[in-house]
Amino acid sequence: MIGSALIVGGGVGGMSAALALHRAGVSVDLIDADPDWKVYGAGISMTGIALRALDDLGVLDEVRARSHIGSGIRGLAPDGTVIFAVPPLENPEPVQSSGGIMRPVLHDILSARVRAAGISVHLGCRVAAFDDDGEGVTVRFDDGRQGRYDLVVGADGIYSATGRALFPETPPPVFTGQGCWRAVVPRREGMTGTEMVFGGKVKLGFNPVSATDMYLFALEHVPDNPRYADHELVDRLKALLEGFGGDVPRVRDAIGPGSMVNYRPLEWHMRPAPWHKGRVVLIGDAAHATTPHMASGAGLAIEDGIVLAREIARHDSVAEALDAFVAHRFERARAVVENSVRIGEIEMTGGDQVEANRMLGSTLAMLQQPY
Repeated sequence: MIGSALIVGGGVGGMSAALALHRAGVSVDLIDADPDWKVYGAGISMTGIALRALDDLGVLDEVRARSHIGSGIRGLAPDGTVIFAVPPLENPEPVQSSGGIMRPVLHDILSARVRAAGISVHLGCRVAAFDDDGEGVTVRFDDGRQGRYDLVVGADGIYSATGRALFPETPPPVFTGQGCWRAVVPRREGMTGTEMVFGGKVKLGFNPVSATDMYLFALEHVPDNPRYADHELVDRLKALLEGFGGDVPRVRDAIGPGSMVNYRPLEWHMRPAPWHKGRVVLIGDAAHATTPHMASGAGLAIEDGIVLAREIARHDSVAEALDAFVAHRFERARAVVENSVRIGEIEMTGGDQVEANRMLGSTLAMLQQPY
């Protein structure tokens, strides 16, 4: 039986693991390198797998109250013409739904639940070293503290320091050739769900995140992997939206200093199994960082935390529990990562969109299955 666990990283995956392990009776410490424990950026899309997992964590009602959740999607041509419209379902289950939420709002919901559960949280703190002696893990922190744990969970992102310590031979994340722009703007009156624009110079989409706001995302082919200063972001994004019709000119005019415009290059990695060594295990982006083409990275991370706690509760042996966790999660994560990257390649090369749509549909159908 695992009595204590350290979660390294206070993002979506780390907080989900902390809540799920605490619910399973494990004493949990959570650390995060950011002394303010903040999250930056605009909105985040939530597919059905994220909503189902948030429901299992017991936070979906609060997420519903502070986000937009629905179903249905509209596909648009660059001039604004409707290509297709999938109507919303009546009373869909969480896994049949989708939505959008501001990243800071989701963080606020989960971090408040972590605090309310009495989970010990230490901020501005990193792991300086750890020693796994087979019976437990002794962890030395950079603030001089020391702790002893039955389990250490590395949930510290795509550039995971825990992962580098465990598997120093693992290659670094791979740049795909695409960059992702995001911003928040006022929501159009009458907008009921996700809208995607196909065939333009960038892949463009819009997702409501509240009753009044939506966030936009634009995927750009940038093989030279540029970097932009903060003061360049608004004008650069506005330039990318030139030439689109429909509602895009209104959106373009609404983008300004308060739109939380951000840009990041798209990178991915898929660690080979196992994701653990001894009593230390990786979850979320530390194990399987994907691109946003299936909007499933956050959902996978939340699922990871829940499944890890479930396997810990099912097994007396740490080794058996972690083996079962990775066996249960590997193919699911691999399909999302590899198929997302492939869809991005098709977008950049002008490849077969039928293949991309088929891959997207089959992968999302697979994810609807229980985790």
